[in-house]
Amino acid sequence: MNQSKSHIVILPSVGISHLIPFVEFAKRLVSQHNNFHVTCIIPTNGPPPQIAKAIVEALPTTIDAIFLPPVSFDDLVANPLAPLTLTVSRSLSSIRNVLESLLSKTHVAAFLTNFFGIDSLDVVKELNIPSYIFFPSPATVLSLFLHLPKLDESLSSEIRYLPETMKIPGCIPIPAEDFPGGGTFQDRKGDSFKRFLHIGKRISSVEGIIVNSFTDMESGVIIALQDGAGANNPPVYPTGPLVQTGSSSEEDRSGCLRWLDNQPLGSVLYVSFGSGGTLSRAQLCELALGLEMSEQKFLWVVRRPNDESPSAAYLSDKSQFDPSDVLPSGFLERTEGQGLVVTSWVPQTQILSHGAIGGFLTHCGWNSTLECVVFGVPQIVWPLFAEQKMNALILVEDKKVALRPKANENGFVEREEIAKVVKELMEGEEGKRLGQRMGDLKEAAARALSKDGSSTASLSELASKWENVEAPKVE
Repeated sequence: MNQSKSHIVILPSVGISHLIPFVEFAKRLVSQHNNFHVTCIIPTNGPPPQIAKAIVEALPTTIDAIFLPPVSFDDLVANPLAPLTLTVSRSLSSIRNVLESLLSKTHVAAFLTNFFGIDSLDVVKELNIPSYIFFPSPATVLSLFLHLPKLDESLSSEIRYLPETMKIPGCIPIPAEDFPGGGTFQDRKGDSFKRFLHIGKRISSVEGIIVNSFTDMESGVIIALQDGAGANNPPVYPTGPLVQTGSSSEEDRSGCLRWLDNQPLGSVLYVSFGSGGTLSRAQLCELALGLEMSEQKFLWVVRRPNDESPSAAYLSDKSQFDPSDVLPSGFLERTEGQGLVVTSWVPQTQILSHGAIGGFLTHCGWNSTLECVVFGVPQIVWPLFAEQKMNALILVEDKKVALRPKANENGFVEREEIAKVVKELMEGEEGKRLGQRMGDLKEAAARALSKDGSSTASLSELASKWENVEAPKVE
């Protein structure tokens, strides 16, 4: 640890999809500003997954990583999402120990966490460390969070439900069904609204918010956020798109890259619902039949189906399984020359950057969205949970770089609709237009990260601020 450098501490919440953007931010910071050293504190609720270890092992020497002792949820068996939402709050004593140890050795200029780590801000405040939020979701969702306290105050206490459509500064109107949590978010007395209202109040008290987006991606929202900085909201620093870089240190065990090498240019649809997303068994089978019906080539990462929760893959068994146990009878045999089905971890950024990929059917997580932007891959969006419907709204209605299949009155997407949308993206005229617009967005992303780009300037402004922070002391 170099004591002459300003020290930055980052605390992602549990989960690989949260770790990656934090690490990429840290790598970008130390590569552009060599007077910083970063410590990444990683909360756990069990043994760290192999992919997390691989990411940590590949870090440069200017970034340290500390895995905290795992916390237990044996007392919360009935709460399947507890690991995602409560791991940080149950790790506060360990976080305090790490911070106090760092303060005894070095100058800590800033502490960054995300909205799932918001309880750690109390400890950070007690230690007099400047606190920041690293927001790994789009600026549109950040604007929604910051808008909620004002909206809540403006409504009569007798009005229980929010409007059917919400207009937040700089953003296209958001229908109720696209709010995080869907219709449950509308109920001001419900848990979803109360949780997000709490987040909105807490993040407005930090010294700055770093958002993983860039001006051309969400220009109206970012301008509105920056104009609103001051008395009510903290400064906002768009530094994206931050996506996983470099080749993975893990082998391509699935063989998907070798398979792609043998496919025609732009001919393959990549299908994945991320590290946490999954479908019901019936919808999984319908998707399979739709892909087969489309007659388009595909590379599909299949997760175990779950009829209870679309986010069940976060918590389910990650071991490999026989896909024939969950897919329609004979599907794998019939599509042997058309597609490749894998159930293991795959190197997604290497897949999306491969010349054979022509489109991505995605759950619309923000990491995957930005990876598509960086590599210029048009999308079919199939949002499942969290803020993914808002992300889909940005891509379909605002940026017009994605298609969205229509579900029936029961929320089920039928095979004919799937086949139609896949064919349109991969070989239709609308698919070509989407590809051209995504190509323009790819160029805009590259400009933002260039030497004189908007995101580079935003990071430099932040770094300059941190360089001038006096060393905090424990009271």
